[in-house]
Amino acid sequence: MLRRLLQPVWVLLAIIFLIEAWLWDHLEPIVARVVAAIPLARFKQWLSDRVDALSPSMTLIIFAVPIIPLFPLKLIGLWLLAHEYWFSGVSTFLFAKMLGVGVTAFVFDVTRDKLLEMHWFERTYELVLKVRAKAHEMVDPIKRRIRELIAGNGEGWSSRTLRLIQRFRKSVHEAR
Repeated sequence: MLRRLLQPVWVLLAIIFLIEAWLWDHLEPIVARVVAAIPLARFKQWLSDRVDALSPSMTLIIFAVPIIPLFPLKLIGLWLLAHEYWFSGVSTFLFAKMLGVGVTAFVFDVTRDKLLEMHWFERTYELVLKVRAKAHEMVDPIKRRIRELIAGNGEGWSSRTLRLIQRFRKSVHEAR
């Protein structure tokens, strides 16, 4: 009974987790392109050389420190939202979020091997990978059902919802 009541909460958490994972997966190549476009490749090599000389515990500090300056930026975004500057607040918060994920992906790429030498970090990393797989298990059937409903003949949909979808599709095609 309790499990059934909490199912929507678990699905929501899984969706949030998958959005974070999606951001990570899609921002990492963008960060790699930025690194290739500006002279960050030398910085990455320099950082990698320094990380090789550090203990795993010190490497954890290198991994955590770049995220700290982004915290005030997120607070500014929240302040803007609290004062009803919706667009500025959401934009600032999203920028800080994406920048944080990008920087974390960059630094994690450099520090991963050293961090995985710590058993607790390795276990945590494996747990995150398992949670990600479980989140996919929970969300994939829902995504599949939504795709089937959209592609199908409308079985299970109200006529009003179908009209809204048809109008949206028509407006998208007319905009092209």
